[in-house]
Amino acid sequence: MSLRKVTSLTSLLSFVLLTITSIILYITPQGKVAFWANWDCWGLGKEEWGALHTNLGFLFIIAGIIHTVLNWKPIMAYLKNKAKEFKMFTVDFNISLAITLFITVMTLFSLPPVNAIQTFGESLKEKASNKYGEPPYGHAETSPLQSFCKRTGIDLDDALDKLEKAKLKSVSPEATLAEIATANGMTPQQVYSIFQPEPPKEGEVKSMPESPGMGFGRKALAGVCAEYGLDVPSIIDGLKGLGIEAAAETSIKEIAENNNMDPHGLYEVIRQLQAQ
Repeated sequence: MSLRKVTSLTSLLSFVLLTITSIILYITPQGKVAFWANWDCWGLGKEEWGALHTNLGFLFIIAGIIHTVLNWKPIMAYLKNKAKEFKMFTVDFNISLAITLFITVMTLFSLPPVNAIQTFGESLKEKASNKYGEPPYGHAETSPLQSFCKRTGIDLDDALDKLEKAKLKSVSPEATLAEIATANGMTPQQVYSIFQPEPPKEGEVKSMPESPGMGFGRKALAGVCAEYGLDVPSIIDGLKGLGIEAAAETSIKEIAENNNMDPHGLYEVIRQLQAQ
């Protein structure tokens, strides 16, 4: 057995696998969406891919350290000039340093063209959110049914009745959505869809829960009004009366930022306007 060969091959294999896990995690939906929809790729969920990526990363680091030690003389030779004198900032080293600093600075300040990588990744996650749906709040799948209904403003008895009519097993106020989903071979999102309140009909007003659901900041004001059966012009006028400028097609996040507010604070204002 050759330690040098084993180290080099381990570095190569871990690098290849790290590349694969990096790509998978790059396209993986946000955690809240992945857990809500039981997302998986090749039979592995987000947590498994994350753990695999972390452990392979440590393996690559260890192999890299050993590889560096075994190849210390050639590495030092890279830092010598033509006269064989040690020189830290050789042309090759300066080019490598410049490339590394360029990527680092462009990333930290989110500058093009490097920021396109993050932008594209965010667009992939946004598409995943639209495809799989988002939970009403973070880790909603771990909430007991009674707590879930309380936080989302859903009648518990109505939810239990609908789930029982759907002939789901292990349904109880104390059971979490994840437990009910697992017992019935479903995802938490599919369980929720059974008792999820229907959108309000035209002219019907739906009571807004105490806190907004996930992804609230990305919704347009018009979308929020449609979700709760609110009159858009009335809400815009009500906000204007409070010194908050808003437009129907502008996202909640943008409206909040333009008025030096937090999206959750804006939600509370809209909720108060609904109650008037």
